[in-house]
Amino acid sequence: MKIGLIGTGNMGSAIVKGYLAANPGKEKDVFAFDQDKARLKTLAKELGICDCNDGVNVVTQSDVLILAVKPDKVAEVLQEIAPFIDWEEKVLVSIAAGVSIGFIESLCNEHSGYKEKTNDFRCKVVRVMPNTPALVGKGMSALCRNSQVSEEEFKHVLDLFSSVGKSEEVDEKLMDCVVGVSGSSPAYVYLFIEALADGAVAQGMSRKQAYTFAAQSVLGSAEMVLKSDIHPGELKDMVCSPGGTTIEAVKDLERNGFRYAVMEAVRVASDKSKAMKK
Repeated sequence: MKIGLIGTGNMGSAIVKGYLAANPGKEKDVFAFDQDKARLKTLAKELGICDCNDGVNVVTQSDVLILAVKPDKVAEVLQEIAPFIDWEEKVLVSIAAGVSIGFIESLCNEHSGYKEKTNDFRCKVVRVMPNTPALVGKGMSALCRNSQVSEEEFKHVLDLFSSVGKSEEVDEKLMDCVVGVSGSSPAYVYLFIEALADGAVAQGMSRKQAYTFAAQSVLGSAEMVLKSDIHPGELKDMVCSPGGTTIEAVKDLERNGFRYAVMEAVRVASDKSKAMKK
């Protein structure tokens, strides 16, 4: 499988690095382009991948084409590359937030040269919502596809995103929810870690040590949820001894609307995603 990448920013670079870590020796099967030529050259030199002069060059040499560009650049890029895509063979993967499969299909149709045969036009599209922990191989990616993508093709894309964390298929109607629960939530977690550390600093701990204690505790707690198959509520109960320090702290968090605030954060992020989508 040959991978094409248009956009070598943080997320695009993370995906390629994860893929190559899981598939050593495949460097020359990765083709990339970015308008920032210096960034492209740096990544190509670091990883040994093929840097291309333009997006069309990437398209013609790849089986799976990843659009890792900002949402407002999707239309511009597709206008350039759509006429050169072999629609029977290539799978188009977009990680642009808020850009629907239908919108991508319509743009591909418009710019593909099939204008007079709209009903005959078919393109293979996978939409992905990753998150920034993919940069350290701990991402969570949600994927959905149109009916033209085969099971085998979709598995290739799932495996690709699994190389930078976990990946699961969802219905496209849940993509706005995904934004709230995983796409945006690293920011909520960073706020929580910062607040934990602030509390420790207020009790006399050094700032550096406070961040280590807070971040490691969050990391370990998340691992217990993922690996133990124990309900989070039960895990919480296991820490809360009768009349102890933890239940007192939990009571205070509840008094201040902790869970409600988090649930509302997920809702408002999801609502904003719905309002922004194309």
